[in-house]
Amino acid sequence: MPTQEEAVRIPLRSAPLALSAVAALVVVACSGGAAVARGGASDILPPVPKAAEAAGYGGAVASVSEYATAAGLKVLKEGGNAVDAAVATAAALGVTEPFSAGVGGGGYFVYYNARTHTVSTIDGRETAPAADDQSLFLENGKPLSFADAVTSGLSVGVPGSLATWQTALDRWGTQSLGQLFKPAESLAKHGFTVDQTFHDQVAQNQTRFAAFPATAALYLPGGQPPAVGSVQTNPDLARTYQQIGRQGIRALYGGSVGADIAKTVQHPQTAAGTTLTVRPGKLATTDLAGYRTKVQQPTRVNYRGLDVYSIAPSSSGGTTVGEALNILSHFDLKHASQTQYLHDYLEASRIAFADRNRWVGDPAFETVPTAQLTSQRFADSRSCLISPTTSLTSPLAPGDPYHPSSSCSTDAVAAPTGYEGINTTNLTVADRWGNVVEYTLTIEQTGGSAMTVPGRGFILNNELTDFDFTPLVAGVPDPNLPAAGKRPRSSISPTIVLDHGRFDFATGSPGGATIITTVLQILLGHIDRGLTLEQAIAAPRASQRNAAHSDVEQAFLDQPYAAQLQALGESYNAPAEIGAATGIQATRGGGYIAAAEPVRRGGGSAAVVSPRR
Repeated sequence: MPTQEEAVRIPLRSAPLALSAVAALVVVACSGGAAVARGGASDILPPVPKAAEAAGYGGAVASVSEYATAAGLKVLKEGGNAVDAAVATAAALGVTEPFSAGVGGGGYFVYYNARTHTVSTIDGRETAPAADDQSLFLENGKPLSFADAVTSGLSVGVPGSLATWQTALDRWGTQSLGQLFKPAESLAKHGFTVDQTFHDQVAQNQTRFAAFPATAALYLPGGQPPAVGSVQTNPDLARTYQQIGRQGIRALYGGSVGADIAKTVQHPQTAAGTTLTVRPGKLATTDLAGYRTKVQQPTRVNYRGLDVYSIAPSSSGGTTVGEALNILSHFDLKHASQTQYLHDYLEASRIAFADRNRWVGDPAFETVPTAQLTSQRFADSRSCLISPTTSLTSPLAPGDPYHPSSSCSTDAVAAPTGYEGINTTNLTVADRWGNVVEYTLTIEQTGGSAMTVPGRGFILNNELTDFDFTPLVAGVPDPNLPAAGKRPRSSISPTIVLDHGRFDFATGSPGGATIITTVLQILLGHIDRGLTLEQAIAAPRASQRNAAHSDVEQAFLDQPYAAQLQALGESYNAPAEIGAATGIQATRGGGYIAAAEPVRRGGGSAAVVSPRR
């Protein structure tokens, strides 16, 4: 594991050509009768049936998509390792989950090496173009509305996904990017079955998608969202994957794919008659050529004797989850009532978010006290804020991690939590050798910037709207303001848990700022409350992020403890779906239990290589 943050230069050499082709995906779609998209290969790879849990041996994959899980599982069965399978799964998600992830986005990659018993991470977050500055989202001295900022070239950061995949393969993989793209290429070319979630996500973005001819042509057939049960193809993306497979990632970071991205951002092509004002951005080919991933140390805290590893800043996930766990180490959550357990969880989240908002940003630009935020000493100074009988009031003021106060008081000014888009996607992979990948990838908002690169088949991100447009509180330092080359703060929290150096379980989730609370709630449910990993993923969710009200799901409101928490001072926003997590648990004898959502986002797909040894 690197002992210090290491900047990784994008290789400009061509990736090796695949030694053998991976079979084409053949998708059977049912819409009344049987609509079939047939490939030319004789080796047919059907989608894995959706399942919330699968137990077995030889490796495991969990994602939100039965097609992406099938792609990863095939790589494992053919001898690839967890990193190879994660890249294949991610590429397939770029086809079936294009409104959450893909070549036009970025993410954070966490890897456990079973041979060395170490955890490494890759920061593949998007960066602001060199021509951007703190006035990025200001117009006439005033901040743009989020709606105006998101659907624009201004919101597009330099994509990091391809660089993340290549960095991971260079360090820990065994196969070439071109080889691992084959399942996704075939899936894009021959199609997959549109489900209700895909249809609904297009419908939610119909006005935005209709504003861009390339997006409308791909996702609004006849001007309407694709019908549930129809076959969705993306031949442009298939050709893009083929080109990158031949040329390597230089096709994007210095080649023709990158040139097309820059052109799209600087000169957005809009449809005649659109009512949207689409502002151009400044992303240039030089920004793409200069992009770097960062291989860096993970965050680590010890909770109930387990070592919990996650991603360090520029994401706030590892520090915020870690601080909350340290705070909760003082509380007996195992034997507490359900109401008291949830009260303590919500309060710890509130406190940790107060500190996150004040202190976490891109460490290349800001002084981020990562070690102090994840220290037990700082958590001890904050845990005394929690009362068993009364909820705190938000926005709560942050503490000072450099000078923890034993009095549990602070003179600081509260910094509220800014908005983050809620859609992302997550995957978890383990292989026969015990290596594990937890990877969260994103284009931020559902549908990203809504701009599809013409002829390329992928949507560009809107990650730069994760910056605070202006300081959240006048006169209070804000570590998350825009700057040239800066990574916007994220809440992505891919987490791997070790028991005395051995892999125990891993989990991660989409959901914007709710990612942190979702991962924290899964960890607590599994470690403290004795739930299986699948049960912890399925449990009703609530999310407190130093706000006046907590976000909750309807299933949470339906439980008796919801009213009991209100009696303690808790209040709720209107119910909404929170997250769509995945995870994998190690079992005795070298097996795995893969876990995914039973209902959220239409249910996920968990699978193992073999149900038997």
